[in-house]
Amino acid sequence: MDTENKTTQTNQPEKKRNLWQKYTDISLIKRIIVGLIIGVILALLIPTDAPEWALGIGEIISLLGNLFVAALRAVAPILVFFLVISALTTAKTAGSMKTVIVLYIISTLVAAFVAVIGSFIFPMELTLNVAEQVEQTSPSGIGEVLSTILMNICANPVDALANANFIGILTWAIVLGIALRAASPNVKEVFQAISDAVSIAVRWVINLAPFGIMGLVYTSVSTSGLDIFVEYGQLILLLVGCMLFIAFVTNPIIVAICTKHNPYPLVLRCLKDSGITAFFTRSSAANIPINMELCRKLGLNKDNYSVSIPLGATINMAGAAVTITVMTMAAAHTVGLSVDPITAGILCVLAAVSACGASGVAGGSLLLIPLACSLFGIDTTVAMEVVAIGFIIGVVQDSCETALNSSSDVLFTATAEYRQLQKEGKEFHLGKDAFSLSELD
Repeated sequence: MDTENKTTQTNQPEKKRNLWQKYTDISLIKRIIVGLIIGVILALLIPTDAPEWALGIGEIISLLGNLFVAALRAVAPILVFFLVISALTTAKTAGSMKTVIVLYIISTLVAAFVAVIGSFIFPMELTLNVAEQVEQTSPSGIGEVLSTILMNICANPVDALANANFIGILTWAIVLGIALRAASPNVKEVFQAISDAVSIAVRWVINLAPFGIMGLVYTSVSTSGLDIFVEYGQLILLLVGCMLFIAFVTNPIIVAICTKHNPYPLVLRCLKDSGITAFFTRSSAANIPINMELCRKLGLNKDNYSVSIPLGATINMAGAAVTITVMTMAAAHTVGLSVDPITAGILCVLAAVSACGASGVAGGSLLLIPLACSLFGIDTTVAMEVVAIGFIIGVVQDSCETALNSSSDVLFTATAEYRQLQKEGKEFHLGKDAFSLSELD
């Protein structure tokens, strides 16, 4: 009997692990869609005039959404802190990568600028559960904004982590990351291990997103009705519209300025061979082998692209900059903050810097939205509600974001090499048929 009891007790944890494994093996997109549908159905089945016992069930469902937002709010500060430290301590750049890095940075800044312009032209206001409960006051001017930023920069690091002061967190992470570049490999490995551990913890939270989304959608639909999805559709259109503008207008302009050739053959080839696969994998890291193979087909220098492609998967984040900027501007409009042009310019820079930390984060750029929201002093609770909305629309948003990010890695790698060869006095032709850079003797 004792042996049977021990066997049963041993099998129970194993069954639980198998159940969790089966759950996580299902695509996160599919799980979120199911959670979203269930949330809508429950909201329609439990109206505001339902019996008291039914409303009690509704409160429990809403609690799932609140717990999900609270978990995101708890993990985001420590995630940003260790992610930036780890990235800076292990970052390696070669002299030949200078042009590529400059192009990556310029394109990300331009993307943030496009998103700001788009948000001014098509201002978005979101329906948030806490927006009316939180009082926000608009900064009186750029002086107040700069003063707030400087005070946040000088904040005690422990206090910054405790109070989710993302400006202070980012500052101390950069300082420590640069200081630790001279540390021994063992020390760097420790911070890398901590960063990996925090990322794993974030993945656990994200894996519970379907339950959180169910609760948030239930709350939104039960209070605002099905019209809430019109709002989400408009937000998706703004995000995707900005990304398409970058892919087909601003990026080609950057390439044309650098190469003085028609950029569209190369742009279309990168979108076709890299962008489509990245759209479905939704991971810049997973698309690195695809980009490497495309670079080989384009006849690029392996010594260059073997460094620039992995680097681009980390710091070339135009799509992430768009997401961070649009969602932050939507949060500002929602709580009634007016954004002046100078503050919007600062937001572009902050969004670009934040976007560079989006790689490797479960949930991508969404968890870095509070960092940009902190520029306006937007309450963390409001920022995390915006993050949660990002997960609801993430099925489309994240796919388009990754497609833009990954395809432009190859685009700017090829552009940088072409520009370098031009400086050396070599003639090159951007072939229409092969879409390759082929030297003319």
